[in-house]
Amino acid sequence: ENIAVPLTLLHKPAQEIDRKVKELAELFGIDSQLKKYPSELSGGQRQRVAAARAMVKRPPLIFADEPTGALQFATELLTALKEVNHTLGTTILMVTHDPYAASYTDRILYFKDGHIISELQRHNSERRCFYEAIMQESARQDKKR
Repeated sequence: ENIAVPLTLLHKPAQEIDRKVKELAELFGIDSQLKKYPSELSGGQRQRVAAARAMVKRPPLIFADEPTGALQFATELLTALKEVNHTLGTTILMVTHDPYAASYTDRILYFKDGHIISELQRHNSERRCFYEAIMQESARQDKKR
């Protein structure tokens, strides 16, 4: 029901709502949790429900401000967001100070005083290699401050 709220408010047909909720629940790895109340879910599961709810209307852009800040299972959410980006073509603009979270992205922009000061692109490198490049660039930027 939580994931379906945006579509319910738009008075979409029940079959369409059910189909989209099931599709996103599978994508976010919470399909076995659909009959549970929020109080019965872990923090990570609740975060993935919130992400699925944000995606259910298929927006072209999602803003994520430190989406993994308080999560014990950040990897699950980051993997799901990456899958959403690639499967549904949704652009995800994520603000984070966490190099681990950033390593799940395809492109990183470093900002200072509202201006882009550096950029990294993943290209076809493995996540681990991209993480190392992020750490090196972050150290370089820290030296400049």
